[in-house]
Amino acid sequence: MSGDTVELLRQRLAVLHAASIVIEDESHRHAGHAGAKDGGHYKLDIVSPLFAGKNTVARHRLIYDAAGDLMRGRIHALSIRALTPDEV
Repeated sequence: MSGDTVELLRQRLAVLHAASIVIEDESHRHAGHAGAKDGGHYKLDIVSPLFAGKNTVARHRLIYDAAGDLMRGRIHALSIRALTPDEV
């Protein structure tokens, strides 16, 4: 299921026209954690020109909107590093 979730998230994030997307499944680090049974823990590094002029909260909202229902089931936690191409 983890690989499926990573691929689904990658597909959903395509709307952000990212120059780079790296998704790491960190679920194994959270074994035994209460939320680990209901969804995975993931780390996302994403670079998109759509983040230009937006603060961290606005960038995260774009990501959560793109992820949609994955955030209410398959993904329990998502660590995000969102940058513009100029910030890389």
